[in-house]
Amino acid sequence: MSSATNGSSAAPVITGLGVTAPTGLTADEHWAAVLAGKPAIGRITRFDPSSYPVQLAGEVADFDTKARVPSRLIHQTDRWTHLGLSAAAEALEDAEVVPAELPEFEMAVVTAASSGGTEFGQHEMENLYQHDPSWVGAYQSIAWFYAASTGQISIRHGMRGPCGVLCCEQAGGLDAIGQSRRLLRGSSRLVVTGGTDASLCPYGLTAQLSTGNLSTVSDPGRAYLPFDTAASGYVPGEGGAMLILERAADAEARGAGGYARVLGYAAGFDPAPGSERPPALRRTLEAALADAGVTPAGVDVVFADASGVPAQDAAEAAAIRAVFGPGSVPVTAPKTLTGRLYGGGAALDVATAALALRDQVIPHTVGPESPVPGYGLDLVLGEPRAAALRTVLVLARGHGGFNAALVLGRPAS
Repeated sequence: MSSATNGSSAAPVITGLGVTAPTGLTADEHWAAVLAGKPAIGRITRFDPSSYPVQLAGEVADFDTKARVPSRLIHQTDRWTHLGLSAAAEALEDAEVVPAELPEFEMAVVTAASSGGTEFGQHEMENLYQHDPSWVGAYQSIAWFYAASTGQISIRHGMRGPCGVLCCEQAGGLDAIGQSRRLLRGSSRLVVTGGTDASLCPYGLTAQLSTGNLSTVSDPGRAYLPFDTAASGYVPGEGGAMLILERAADAEARGAGGYARVLGYAAGFDPAPGSERPPALRRTLEAALADAGVTPAGVDVVFADASGVPAQDAAEAAAIRAVFGPGSVPVTAPKTLTGRLYGGGAALDVATAALALRDQVIPHTVGPESPVPGYGLDLVLGEPRAAALRTVLVLARGHGGFNAALVLGRPAS
């Protein structure tokens, strides 16, 4: 097995995980649901979806906003920010980091965003069109904004270092981690990174329907089947994960072992439709491996993007097959339990992959029963698979052409 040679000993370390997802309100709850193969997709309850062709989603249930979000922020921010604030607080606690004890300008925040504060914006537009401009609150100007979660997390925890947001749809979670790694090479010693999403409202769902990629199947167990002969698109979801990323030396100095090292990262963008140029995913995947100093033989599992759209599944399978060979590497997509979480999806995949590295087990893909034979994938089905995991590859693609790849490795012993 090839090991990383591109400065792996100095690779930043994920020292804390915070999850707010359909599968659980903590990382432990989420991981238990993943290993149990417990689906969290059902009929939308946040509004009446009867008139919509898509009526299923992965919702974050039993989220007590008052218990998890400062009271003054509840009416100033959108649900996606509430979920992000909760996950960030959990991640900091998990990492045993007390922000007040660290230099404020050496702590940074970089998150991913997709739709922004969709539900908040919808309610304000309702006030505008049903009444008049005086009904629109002042917080509309910030609650919908893509950087709202980054800003609120940084303010809440006194983090005054570089802050930013990546708007790359599902690929954004990996891009945020890639940007965090760059910051850690500079003056930052700790970055809160990841992403959440919460676009399950009439306005948000209508916008998602415009892609034509959502499944209209009414059976929750058969609606999202990536790499399967019955694949019909994907199911939307909300939530995501936040991670604490630290410089290896700083984590070691305070005795934090961490979940995983970020060994390599790359991003790409697909060519315009009709250009007859190949999708960028293979090049992106290969660039991430090169950045990590890892050969294809050194990858122990691939966490696939797994869109569930047949043409996109075929393209991803072709990229994996071209790099690794047919059936040469296990492939998994635990996101079938939650649906695709857009800005929160890739971050949640990274959290899941980090837990897989910790426990030396590959979570299985729930739902697919008839994988497309021509894809040539060793899709992990039925139950988790015990494995000696040292290196994990996470793939993500966003609507419009975004794609990214991240290589994770076990913490240095």
